[in-house]
Amino acid sequence: MAHIAETLSSQRQSGIIAGALAQLSDRIARRRVYNKTYTELAQLSTRELDDLGISRSMISRLAHEAAYGK
Repeated sequence: MAHIAETLSSQRQSGIIAGALAQLSDRIARRRVYNKTYTELAQLSTRELDDLGISRSMISRLAHEAAYGK
């Protein structure tokens, strides 16, 4: 009986670890999207941003929306 309880406990721990790793992976992926979007927009000239209807002060918010949604 102790072996079964030990196995179930081990499975729960594995599930918790897998969930934590999945959450970490998701956070890393979202942060990469944020960084890439921010970098690409920041590299545009003011004229190019104006053509897109974007001001420099909007870059951070737009990158956040791209990564995390509204």
